[in-house]
Amino acid sequence: MIDALTLAVGVTALALAAWCGHAAYRDQPTKDWHFIGMAVVSVLALAQLVVGVVQLTRGERPAKGTVLFVAYLLGAAACVPGAGFMSLAERTRWGSATVAAGAVILAVLQVRLYDIWGG
Repeated sequence: MIDALTLAVGVTALALAAWCGHAAYRDQPTKDWHFIGMAVVSVLALAQLVVGVVQLTRGERPAKGTVLFVAYLLGAAACVPGAGFMSLAERTRWGSATVAAGAVILAVLQVRLYDIWGG
């Protein structure tokens, strides 16, 4: 894995979590700007998915198992978009809280991916 990309995904996910958490605190639903932030974080997570798959096809192997690594990669790529779709169904402060929770989960998944790869 590329450590800088893993760090970038984790930091942007935590920034999104803080931003949406602040919106939830202020009793606001997710707005268009939040969805732009979710798109940025999702693109970074998809880039990490592509990098991980490319490294696996080159023959590099994670220290703790390929199946586990791929499962975490797929979960990380789907985490924020899934939370974003759920926030569309809940157009209250809880929609923003859902995105904040999904972004925190993505940051935790980044730490776990780093650990699985052998970091």
